[in-house]
Amino acid sequence: MIDIQPVIGIPALRNGNILVIGDLHIGVESHLGAKGFHLVSRTKEMLNTVIEISEDCDRIIIIGDVKDSVPGTSKQEYREIPEFFDNLLDIFSEVDVIRGNHDTNLEEFLPRGVRLRPATGLKVGRVGYVHGHTWPSEDVMNCEILIMAHNHPAVMFKDGVGKITTEPCWMRGKFLDTESERYSVLPEKFIVIPAFNRMLGGSPVNVEKEDLLGPLLNSKLTDIDNAQIYLLDGVNLGKRSDLMIKGRNNSRWKAKDKK
Repeated sequence: MIDIQPVIGIPALRNGNILVIGDLHIGVESHLGAKGFHLVSRTKEMLNTVIEISEDCDRIIIIGDVKDSVPGTSKQEYREIPEFFDNLLDIFSEVDVIRGNHDTNLEEFLPRGVRLRPATGLKVGRVGYVHGHTWPSEDVMNCEILIMAHNHPAVMFKDGVGKITTEPCWMRGKFLDTESERYSVLPEKFIVIPAFNRMLGGSPVNVEKEDLLGPLLNSKLTDIDNAQIYLLDGVNLGKRSDLMIKGRNNSRWKAKDKK
């Protein structure tokens, strides 16, 4: 039996003895600093959180976007990524990283002992892991549950006076079929995990006329409308289709005004 449980209050999963996190974006503070926002690095804070929730786990799988800069690499990433993973190797007997879309040249920073997996994902037992920005491999899709990151999922709330707030969330859903033209077999379920780095906030998954990120969640393979939305404290908000709202001008990615 697969025993996948969220860590209450923390954007992390436990699958038996495996801890799963994604979207660390180490170096995001440098990126924001270049825009005039001077922020203290939270890499140490993320490491301390991993240590706090690592009890009974001897393996960690990071499903993409360890680093933030694309393209290139910041001094912060050069400095903090090797140290972060040296500490993980002191905690876990196995450390796996699945390459995300921000992880160009990541192998230059990873100490010996860290296993860098391709962007097409990793399968462990009956569970598949992929960042989510590209199609998983056939082998990874031959699983029972597929775990993804990449979207930094959040749920948007709008009150009676139009004030908008967002909260990080989990999204759990099902695949619509057992096979497709692309894959001979499909998982039964999928889970999209929130970003581990709280600095990132989140991208609302319940805004009308706004697509999610990645080929799988925008395909006809996944039942997005009936996906269940959960807050980090475990509260089930219900189906995504029942939570849809109009966003800021219905346009997070498009220009606000057309000339």
